[in-house]
Amino acid sequence: MRPFLLLATRFEDEAAEAEYEAFRRFAGLREEQLVRVRLEAAPLGEIDLAKYSGVIVGGSPFTTSDPEDSKSPTQHRVERDLKRVLDQVIEHDVPFLGACYGVGTLGVHQGAIVDRTHGEPVGAVTVRLSDEGRRDALVKAAGLPDSFTAFVGHKEGIRSLPEHAVCLASSATAPVQMFRVGTRQYATQFHPELDVPGLVQRIRIYKDAGYFSPNEMETLIEEVSQVDAGAPAGVLRGFVELFAR
Repeated sequence: MRPFLLLATRFEDEAAEAEYEAFRRFAGLREEQLVRVRLEAAPLGEIDLAKYSGVIVGGSPFTTSDPEDSKSPTQHRVERDLKRVLDQVIEHDVPFLGACYGVGTLGVHQGAIVDRTHGEPVGAVTVRLSDEGRRDALVKAAGLPDSFTAFVGHKEGIRSLPEHAVCLASSATAPVQMFRVGTRQYATQFHPELDVPGLVQRIRIYKDAGYFSPNEMETLIEEVSQVDAGAPAGVLRGFVELFAR
């Protein structure tokens, strides 16, 4: 089997390592089957996507819809690298799954309106499948029920999808929780790689990153610790099941 490629952008080593392990574990992949590149650390360089079964993009401290003049040189470089990858993904119909930051990157690349209208605070939301979502191959492979609980935490979201994109799921506070382009390119606003321990770790790491008030951290941890959000992990298993080659 050709490995999958994980494109990561987290600066904190603890968060980066935990993210890699979570994607690998929930996707059911061995270490050699999930190759990680940390885009925040160095330029991507030339890459041959034909060597991989598919591409996965994890979450990020970057916000796609930030004003261009407020973005750091590193963020500009990461966005250029991701655009170059997505150009190849679309041109060659490479399987793609973007989690959280993937909504912004794939969305912008495909002409969606991405802004801060539908940001969601850190926590759990109820996600509901659309009619198209119930018929989608990845949703079926993931075993997602019509309604499920998922962990979120994002400052931006999709306000409007282009006509050629298909909304697969939504929540009360975000109209696009999952969408598809073509038949093999997907993005989720929720985090399929997060369970309770993983989210608690991120809450502690990012307590000063503006996702919530730091003095609310312990209350937030207590709240999310009571949540069963296991269904979204099926998206990772289903993605591998459908597209490993």
